[in-house]
Amino acid sequence: MDIAQRIAQFENMVQADPENDMAHFSLGRVYAEAGRAREAAESYLRCCQINPAMSKAYQLAGEQLIAAGDNAIAGEVLTKGFTTAATRGDRLPQKAMGELLTKLGLPVPQVGGAAGAASEITGAFVCKRTGRPGSKLTRQPFRGPVGAWIFENISAQTWDEWIRQGTKVINELRLDLSRDQDAATYDQHMREYLGIDEALLAELEKGKA
Repeated sequence: MDIAQRIAQFENMVQADPENDMAHFSLGRVYAEAGRAREAAESYLRCCQINPAMSKAYQLAGEQLIAAGDNAIAGEVLTKGFTTAATRGDRLPQKAMGELLTKLGLPVPQVGGAAGAASEITGAFVCKRTGRPGSKLTRQPFRGPVGAWIFENISAQTWDEWIRQGTKVINELRLDLSRDQDAATYDQHMREYLGIDEALLAELEKGKA
């Protein structure tokens, strides 16, 4: 399926179900891949409106607004997203948005992390995604270098959260994981949720991480 077909697929999906946050998120991604920055930003912002807890969508909306040359609105979005991410303990999007605000010459909000989150979780293992202590997974969730990285870096609590989110992705995007394209879409959502960017993925696939 080429980029035009994927855009049409998700455009049809958001038209059929305008409150589907994951469909708007996916539409934003394919718009971004096509170089349609402003439309990508609008889709990510719609995702944020439907699901204000989706801190990654704030980050990606800010990136696309910057790409579209709208730094003023990008600053507003990133500031709100930074606070949202900090409140939820989404450390990786929070860090990325803080760096973007700094590049824009804007102040980074001084906020605390998720109140009481660390005290509710026992164990010395610290999750790379959230920065919070948690329990280590008992085994790799699946074979391969990405599964090994998840085992070493992602807490059982965060992985359980992804399983719930992943179920939502499957249902709302109507994915059939027996199809290669749908499986790839699911995997991309998983990597984005866990903070595995393209650079890290390339390192893992080369066996360097």
